[in-house]
Amino acid sequence: MQDSVAHSDDDLAQIRDSVRALCADFPGEYWRELDRERAYPSAFVKALTEAGFLAALIPENYGGSGLPMRAASAIMEEIHAAGCNGAACHAQMYTMGTILRYGSEAQKRRYLPKIASGELRLQAFGVTEPTSGTDTLSLRTTARRDGNDAYVVNGQKIWTSRAEYSDLMLLLARTTPKDQVKSRTEGLSVFIVEMRGKDGKPTQGLTIKPIRTMMNHATTEVFFEDLRVPAENLIGEEGKGFRYILGGMNAERILIASECIGDAKWFIDKATAYARSRELFGRAIGQNQGVQFPIARAYAQMRAAELMVHEAARLYDAGAQPGEQANMAKLLAADASWAAADMCVQTHGGFGFAEEYDIERKFRETRLYQVAPISTNLILSYLSEHVLGLPRSY
Repeated sequence: MQDSVAHSDDDLAQIRDSVRALCADFPGEYWRELDRERAYPSAFVKALTEAGFLAALIPENYGGSGLPMRAASAIMEEIHAAGCNGAACHAQMYTMGTILRYGSEAQKRRYLPKIASGELRLQAFGVTEPTSGTDTLSLRTTARRDGNDAYVVNGQKIWTSRAEYSDLMLLLARTTPKDQVKSRTEGLSVFIVEMRGKDGKPTQGLTIKPIRTMMNHATTEVFFEDLRVPAENLIGEEGKGFRYILGGMNAERILIASECIGDAKWFIDKATAYARSRELFGRAIGQNQGVQFPIARAYAQMRAAELMVHEAARLYDAGAQPGEQANMAKLLAADASWAAADMCVQTHGGFGFAEEYDIERKFRETRLYQVAPISTNLILSYLSEHVLGLPRSY
């Protein structure tokens, strides 16, 4: 895996087979137990890391697999199609892109090989705040320069998933007051925050508080109180961080959309198998059009969304900035997975709510993608303004 480069459908087929084989070792029982305990899937993440899958997008000269986006997309899709959950580790794939594209050579050499090997986990992405939400340009967390060697960070982030299980955080903070910048997009900077000391405990000035949610997503709120970050951990130029973060958003959208396609396929497979085998009134329920048609519609919706995901990944691999396609892929795939989830519950009736069938767990997990990492409404606003040329709505 480490030395392979996927350029053909055969390469992708082999990757998909390998992911499915790995996921077979983590069946529904594994995920149900974690869900009950709200525990992190450490064994699953370790297996993915050792197989090289989480280093898919890291170039080979930094210890990664050097694979294209379409391969990374296939990995995340297969994880979800197998009934597993890539949300435990997907951030590593898209957050490291900011370091790769905008980081210094010293930063790349220092962090990327250790991320690729699993020695370090880059799973936390500190952007969203309680007061600003997805209005990123209004964030309040500050990073004040203190001499030549450090920045001092104060503030709070929320919905910072996997912070308890990450060694590094990609942090967006304000380095120039909002009233002192010419453009709203200026004055924000990106930092690599080392979240743990040599003793393994959180770095001084960093407090992590878990948030219990309807799905086992290991999300938290993070507080910064005079946290010192070395100046050498600033990525790129000071004040240009918002542009750097946007550069990684397309990868994030494509990978999340791929997970949604995987979820949709899982729900459709479950519903189809159940409709074939479940008999009522002397016949399989799948013989009834009232059961057939919702499954068929969910399948058609998934396939259409899948094509947009493939197109976005193709453009990304070609070096384009496919903002339109990546956002549409995420929108359509999230809608497809949610429609398939609802259909699957309806097909199973009461059994759809039973824990042992895994449907209710996956139902809760895929509902998240209507809201995060960006809500469908904001995608529609983006398309309205930047693609269709309609007046800005906010």
